[in-house]
Amino acid sequence: MSLLSPIRDHRFERQLFFKRVVFSAIVAVLLLAVVVARLVQLQVIDYEHFAKRSQGNRIRIEAVPPIRGLVFDRRGRVLAENLPAYQLELIPEQVEDIDGTLSRLAALELIESADIPRLKKLIANSLRFKPVSLRLRLSDEEIASFATRRPRFPGVDFRPRLVRHYPHGVAVAHALGYVGAISEDDLRTLDPTRYAGTSITGKTGIEQSFESQLHGDSGYRHVVTNALGRVIPSSDTSYILDSLPADASPAPGSNVYLSIDLDLQIIATKALQGRRGAIVAIEPWSGEVLALVSAPSFDPNLFAVGMTTAQFAELQGNPDKPLFNRAIRGNYPPGSTIKPMLALAALETGATNLTRKNLCIGYFMLPNSTHRYRDWKPEGHGEMDLHDAIEQSCDVYFYDMGVKLGIDSMHYYLDQFGLGQPSGVDVRGERIGINPSREWKRKAFSNRADQRWYHGETVIAAIGQGYMLASPLQLASAVATLATRGARYRPHLVAAWEDPLTGERTLTKPERIGNVEIQNEFYWDDVIGAMNDVMQGVRGTARAVGVGAPYRMAGKSGTAQVFSIGQEEEYDEEKIVERLRDHALFIAFAPLDDPQIAVAVIVENGGSGSRVAAPIARAIMDQYLGYNDAVQ
Repeated sequence: MSLLSPIRDHRFERQLFFKRVVFSAIVAVLLLAVVVARLVQLQVIDYEHFAKRSQGNRIRIEAVPPIRGLVFDRRGRVLAENLPAYQLELIPEQVEDIDGTLSRLAALELIESADIPRLKKLIANSLRFKPVSLRLRLSDEEIASFATRRPRFPGVDFRPRLVRHYPHGVAVAHALGYVGAISEDDLRTLDPTRYAGTSITGKTGIEQSFESQLHGDSGYRHVVTNALGRVIPSSDTSYILDSLPADASPAPGSNVYLSIDLDLQIIATKALQGRRGAIVAIEPWSGEVLALVSAPSFDPNLFAVGMTTAQFAELQGNPDKPLFNRAIRGNYPPGSTIKPMLALAALETGATNLTRKNLCIGYFMLPNSTHRYRDWKPEGHGEMDLHDAIEQSCDVYFYDMGVKLGIDSMHYYLDQFGLGQPSGVDVRGERIGINPSREWKRKAFSNRADQRWYHGETVIAAIGQGYMLASPLQLASAVATLATRGARYRPHLVAAWEDPLTGERTLTKPERIGNVEIQNEFYWDDVIGAMNDVMQGVRGTARAVGVGAPYRMAGKSGTAQVFSIGQEEEYDEEKIVERLRDHALFIAFAPLDDPQIAVAVIVENGGSGSRVAAPIARAIMDQYLGYNDAVQ
């Protein structure tokens, strides 16, 4: 039996094939229409949008940091400038053995071995085609040494940049402050737009307090990059850059003129060399700070160029605390330097008068007490009136006067001289000290028994001991107020601003912030006259310093105890550890009839104020008044 093949329907097959062709053609036409429509949208409708985006893929806007403003002293001498320097850089993708390269650079002493872990972490977190700074500043010798070995270090090179430089280093460190690398804390407060491309910011002093004015505003420029983000040389892309908007130039920071006198700064720095202490000098009738020195000091250039881990650890671990600004942050018992101010308060309130005399037998005792408050002169001074008590710094007279005056009256008048409150200086970080009172003690202590004020505390407060604390800046401002007979001006370091483009200057005007309320002008004459006799009187405590001076001056010495000694013990400086010896203090102004400078000096553990601190104050005044060659 044979199998029969089915009859094929050719007509049906042709119709089916035709339908499939038509359907495929329609689908193809529709798909083509979609493609054409999309092309029209991309090439015609959205042309400008995508043209800009494509341009943005190869054009990058880079920030151009501004030039930091310069800082000058009152005579136009440069205190802070920007100098070109070479920094050592490494491009990670061009270095096969980063560990070995860093080790060899350390062997050449171009980087510190202790910094290698930090640098490796920095390299790991950076883009491989971007240079990483290994060292911010190279000396000419280091550049020459590396240049001969550069072929052995592929991917490592040096390039020029501007770095902050302080020509006078340690002499201006605490007044100017320093700049350093921007930290995470800085980023939280700084404007990212203004600081785009900037790697440093002010950390302390003027550099920090006036960062906004010194920094300026960043600019920008267009650069052409390839698909990997690398910059293509401008010579190959000038035709592209010419079609872009003009680059924006950065606006340089303002120049700052300080009231600081560089000569005074240098003399004061030398006077405190090898010691711990501070010196502040002020122009009484304007509040301009003429000198602000804290010792020991440090080299701010180390921070500007980036110090090594070992260098920073050495500074921080130094027991003398060179980074601590004693001039505005140091708080010390003012000692007898407050006696002229308390004398004015006592005269004004009637706690004493110009003729009353007290017998000084070497100690003072409160009624119904056996405790002896000793005078610095064990045998006593004999009969003393107020003038004599200031001239010879009789503690017993002021013990008795302080009890009659009372702690709250003492607080009221010392407050008018600026003790225990901010001076308002235009530098951050000031500490206000303590001007004690009954109310202050109630707030300062949580234990009810400790809140009570005792008569004995009034006694020692009358000679600037006990709870009383003041900074050198506050004492300088207080003696300046004595010089002006009660007119108090806000101390400031910035004397003027200068627009670096136009040269236009804006001066800082003196700001009067108070007046000491002493009704009888004659009291000023007697107290200041007694201060004159401290230095140029027959029995003045600082007569050895003031005698023979070509001008008249007024001063007051002070000695502040660091620790208490027992009733039956004697203070022997030679047997006491150096850091437990008394602080030496001295305040002064000159000339007597036309005050032009007021000075406060503190030498930590220096001993006698008249013997140690007074000669420093005299040297400062001699320099400023033009008598630096005068016989001492």
